[in-house]
Amino acid sequence: MSRSVLLEQPGRYRLVKGEVPTPGPGEVLVRVAAAGICGSDRELYEGGRPEEYCTFPIVPGHEWSGTIEEVGPGVDPALVGRPTVGEGFVSCQVCERCRAGEGNLCLAGYDEIGFTRPGAFADHLIVPARLLHPLQAGTDLRAAVLLEPAAVAAAAVLQAAPLPGERVGVVGAGTLGLLTIQLLAASSPAELVVSDPRAGREPVARAGGATRYFHPDELGELDLDVVVETAGARDSAAASTRLLRRGGRLVLTGIPGVVPEMLSPSTIVERQLTVFSVFGAPSAAWAHAVRAFTAGLLDLGPLVTHEFALEEYADAVALLGQGGDDVGKIILKP
Repeated sequence: MSRSVLLEQPGRYRLVKGEVPTPGPGEVLVRVAAAGICGSDRELYEGGRPEEYCTFPIVPGHEWSGTIEEVGPGVDPALVGRPTVGEGFVSCQVCERCRAGEGNLCLAGYDEIGFTRPGAFADHLIVPARLLHPLQAGTDLRAAVLLEPAAVAAAAVLQAAPLPGERVGVVGAGTLGLLTIQLLAASSPAELVVSDPRAGREPVARAGGATRYFHPDELGELDLDVVVETAGARDSAAASTRLLRRGGRLVLTGIPGVVPEMLSPSTIVERQLTVFSVFGAPSAAWAHAVRAFTAGLLDLGPLVTHEFALEEYADAVALLGQGGDDVGKIILKP
C-alpha cells in the first residue's frame, strides 16, 4: 500500500491509501525520502495560488528526494536503487523554448509535479525519467530535498554571472536567499552583503558566506555590482535597485503576494541597470546545483529545521505561516 496527502480543495485534505503506482513508459517509481514545504505549497493549501497554476484535487509536493524503486519500459534498469532528485516542470520538449533549453518556460502550458500532477507528499511518486538528476550512493537525502530551491538559486546566480572580486548582495534570508548566499560565496566576491529584517537569520547567513548583514532599514546605498532579490516582499525589488552601482545587475526571484511598488523605468535607464528574472529553474540550473552539492559547495542539511510526518501536513503548513527566526526548511517524511 502507498499513502498520500490528497488536497481536495483549499483547506480540505485527507490521507488516502491505495496500491503502489506502476511506472509507465519512460517513467520511474520513486520511494520518497523527504519532501519540502515552501511558500507556494502554503498558497495552494490556503487557496491563494492562481487558478492557472494548480489543479484540484491534488497531491502536493514539488521539492523532494528519494530512491528509484522501479522503472517503466524504455528506462535503464540500472537506475533502480539510485538516490535521486528531479525537476518539477513537465515540458513538451518540442516547442521553441524547450528546444532552447528553457523547459521552465514551455509554450505548451504550465504543468508541474505537485501542482497539476501528483506530487511528493506521499510514500511513492511517479516521475518522467528524463527529469531525474541521480545522486551518488550514500547521499544524505534529508539534505538533498533542498536541491529544488537550490536549482532556483542557481538559475539566479547563473543569470547574475558574478565575477571574482565583485561586490554582491542578497535581499532576503529565507531558504532561497540562504542558498543564493552559498552559491555567490563560491564566486569569491570581495564582499557579500545580506539584507533581512530577521536578526536570527544572521548566523546562518554568515555561515554561508555573508560578510555583512543588515536590517533593510539600515542599508542605504552600497554601490554593489550584483544584487539577487529573493524576499518577494512588497517593496524589495525597488529597494534592491537602490543598492546597485550604476551599470549594476539585478536578478529578481521573489513573487510578491501583494501589489508591489513599481520598479522605476527612469531609475533603470538613467543608472543603466540590467534586470533579470527567474521563474523556476531550467535543466542547466538543476545540473549546476547538483554539481555544487556533490562537490561540497552547498551545505544543505543545516537549513532543515523541522520534520513532520505525512499525517501532520496541516501542522507543517501552519508552522510555515507562523514563520520566525528559528523556522527554516520544513519537510515531510513518509
